[in-house]
Amino acid sequence: MTTSVRTETEARPLGRVFRLPGVYRPQEDTALLSSVLMADTRIGCGMRCADVGTGSGALAIALARTGAAVVAADISMRALASAWMNTVLRALPIGLLRGGLEETVEAGPYDVVVANPPYVPSPTPTVRSTRAWDAGPDGRAMLDPLCAAAPSLLTRTGALYLVQSTMSDVDKTRFALAAGGLRSEVLARAEVPFGPVVSGRLEFLIERGFVRPGDRTEELVVLRAAR
Repeated sequence: MTTSVRTETEARPLGRVFRLPGVYRPQEDTALLSSVLMADTRIGCGMRCADVGTGSGALAIALARTGAAVVAADISMRALASAWMNTVLRALPIGLLRGGLEETVEAGPYDVVVANPPYVPSPTPTVRSTRAWDAGPDGRAMLDPLCAAAPSLLTRTGALYLVQSTMSDVDKTRFALAAGGLRSEVLARAEVPFGPVVSGRLEFLIERGFVRPGDRTEELVVLRAAR
């Protein structure tokens, strides 16, 4: 059986991205967080970093370009294969780790952890084919565990960088991080048009109050959390 491969041109700073079918396609959220990572002078050589839920490896690439040592983690073998190919094409060394938060914690701690977790509220249970974006009825199925694990993922001076939509409650993320002893700050915001996933469930999102009738954009937010 032949498996098709998708190679796409994405918004800067991602460039062309190789991904196997079923691997999350880098979009505005990935591009926004990548830009923040590459512009943040607090990240650089000598740091040990992890990209949790790496997908195509776009965020791992952004970290590797700073000179940091990077581990790309994902539960999907297709994602890890895609990430490996993208870093090979750019001659950027990264380590690969198959696993989720638990396995990433066990391999840590890290100076920098980055994440673009699933955050779209879903009217139906998450299945394998939708786990890259579906995040439960409130959009926090992965955000809450990530916030809870953050202190264990980080060194004493480490920092977590994550991106999410305001639909999944940025304030709740900040409160959850604070409960673990982490102070957070907003590094970037961007207003972007609804993508196909959100557009396909607008009725549910409006009914539950995640978006207002007539809205056609959502706000993305990049947070940095540290002790």
